[in-house]
Amino acid sequence: MRGAGFWQLGQSITRRLAQADKKSVARRCYASEADLKKTALFDFHVAHGGKMVPFAGWSMPIQYKDSIMDSTLNCRENGSLFDVAHMCGLSLKGKDSIPFLEKLVIADVAGLAPGTGTLTVFTNEKGGAIDDSVITKVTDDHIYLVVNAGCRDKDLAHIGEHMEAFKAKGGDVSWHIHDERSLLALQGPLAAPVLQHLTKEDLSKLYFGEFQILDINGSRCFLTRTGYTGEDGFEISVPSENAVDLAKAILEKSEGKVRLTGLGARDSLRLEAGLCLYGNDMEQHTTPVEAGLTWAIGKRRRAEGGFLGAEVILKQIADGPSVRRVGLISAGPPARGHSEIQNEKGENIGEVTSGGFSPCLKKNIAMGYVKSGNHKAGTKVKIVVRGKAHEGAITKMPFVATKYYKPS
Repeated sequence: MRGAGFWQLGQSITRRLAQADKKSVARRCYASEADLKKTALFDFHVAHGGKMVPFAGWSMPIQYKDSIMDSTLNCRENGSLFDVAHMCGLSLKGKDSIPFLEKLVIADVAGLAPGTGTLTVFTNEKGGAIDDSVITKVTDDHIYLVVNAGCRDKDLAHIGEHMEAFKAKGGDVSWHIHDERSLLALQGPLAAPVLQHLTKEDLSKLYFGEFQILDINGSRCFLTRTGYTGEDGFEISVPSENAVDLAKAILEKSEGKVRLTGLGARDSLRLEAGLCLYGNDMEQHTTPVEAGLTWAIGKRRRAEGGFLGAEVILKQIADGPSVRRVGLISAGPPARGHSEIQNEKGENIGEVTSGGFSPCLKKNIAMGYVKSGNHKAGTKVKIVVRGKAHEGAITKMPFVATKYYKPS
């Protein structure tokens, strides 16, 4: 049963990752293997037993020789190294880069101190989410951001179209897409002590959400103290020619405690941390308010608006949204995407967007959207899996407490 359960967990995560990027999957992921892009670490993954799968047009490792369950637990207990070079990093530069970006995202970019960043959302004219992104103000005329792999094409087209119009009116902004760099994510309790061996900079002075350009293992890197697991950790943008050497150095300095980890455990970790997966938990018809990301809309932005869909979003802040993203726990089989959520009377009140078995909590967890009024923690619900209703309840997120490194 143990082995079968882990296999089922892996298969469900594979399906969920594919579903999250369904448009990209339909376009690229089922193409021949020769059509898939490969990161600079592809051969390194294969040599270390990585099981490669198509994702967002790339060949990516879903797991290695250990199970997804074990990889998840090891990240929380020791550490994980993820190759996330399929994601798209880009820089906006120019004296008008901040006012330009603020037309497209909900964040108060101008209010960020240099060297700090935040999660934000690119919105459309109806207030829906085009993508979520972590953006960093490097300087007053340089913004660094990372967008999701499956959204790259539409994001770049969206940014490019608005940039052309902005520049036609005299705006000073340009961009550079960092295809010459790779992105590694080092996460877990050992992330900082291991990485400290590879740089002269004092990482204890770099807090969650902060950014530096510094030398790591002899390479000039962009370092952000952030991640997608709920653990302390870093995302490291490194020149692609140095990516394998950096990965080797990190694994060596950890003495085997930090492990290469694939997309399967990355998905279970982010679900335990209550973090959205774009394409599942947030889509173009979902507003940041409905997704529980109202906190990401700066006070000044709420007062001034000025971003796409602001009228819709600000009205939802004032009046409340009709649906809300919630956390769920349930009995029976793990809930999956599109599982129906019912109230105790058996009436439909919403739908699961992500769900699975939590390796850390040893119980079923999920997130989804329910009609407002049914979203309070402790509300009892039923979740329909394979045609049968199972007992559940609304619960607060994150499911597993986050451990971000912040000033005490």
